[in-house]
Amino acid sequence: MKKIFLIGLVTLILTGCTIVRIDTTSIDNILDVILSKENTLYNRVGRGYKYYVPRGVTYIDSTDSNDKLYSNGIYYYLYLDEINYYYKNALKYKEDDSKYYSRKIDNGKNIGYLEITKQDDLYLINFVYNYARIEALVPEEDINNTVLNCSYILSTIKYNSNIVKLSLEEDFLKNKEETYDEFRPKEKESNSFVNYKKE
Repeated sequence: MKKIFLIGLVTLILTGCTIVRIDTTSIDNILDVILSKENTLYNRVGRGYKYYVPRGVTYIDSTDSNDKLYSNGIYYYLYLDEINYYYKNALKYKEDDSKYYSRKIDNGKNIGYLEITKQDDLYLINFVYNYARIEALVPEEDINNTVLNCSYILSTIKYNSNIVKLSLEEDFLKNKEETYDEFRPKEKESNSFVNYKKE
């Protein structure tokens, strides 16, 4: 019995799940851990893109390439830069020590930056990564949690190149208006039933 228990325990240890605990007290650690992983999760699909909305964050609305999200009293404004994605334009950013936080991000796959600026009693988070930007205005105690949520969202964005290409063309989704009248006959009425009734 002890042998079976030991074999089972060793098997569980060797094949068990790996749990990565993220130290959320450091913005640098949050960025390094979340942005270094290849994440294929998604639960939100838009026109030409998809991404993962973390637990505790709620999708509210979309307008063109802008999504509005909400979490614990904070609004997140997500802008997807399909033009720069399509043309693969390089991002230029210089770190600024005068900001509350300023860091250029380049992990080999994607580039971006995180800039946090103090505005009165709140902090403006401007997070650009993976051809997308999230902006949020937060109190100091919510900075790390907001950066964590933004990291998950931005790292999971996947674009559909074919749809992005179509959406950038001039004639994409132009309305062709045609008037329909449900109550007007499309063809001249035949009097076959009326003629039949008369006979």
